[in-house]
Amino acid sequence: MIGKILRTMRRKSNLSQEQIGQLTGFARNTISQYENGINQPDFKTIEKIANICGYQITFYNAKTKDKLTTDNIDREEI
Repeated sequence: MIGKILRTMRRKSNLSQEQIGQLTGFARNTISQYENGINQPDFKTIEKIANICGYQITFYNAKTKDKLTTDNIDREEI
């Protein structure tokens, strides 16, 4: 599922796999493997790609309506 999200973010940002690869330091093939579910990126990589595409990762609590992002929590809590 994360691969589909990464692909959608990239496409909506009008970026190629090659461009994402250059901006992240990964090979285009690695980006393709993430998008196709062959390899799973770690959270730091997902966050990096999201930021490049202009997205922010948000965790939403459906019960309390609380939102957590990597910007509004202390990194030491992770």
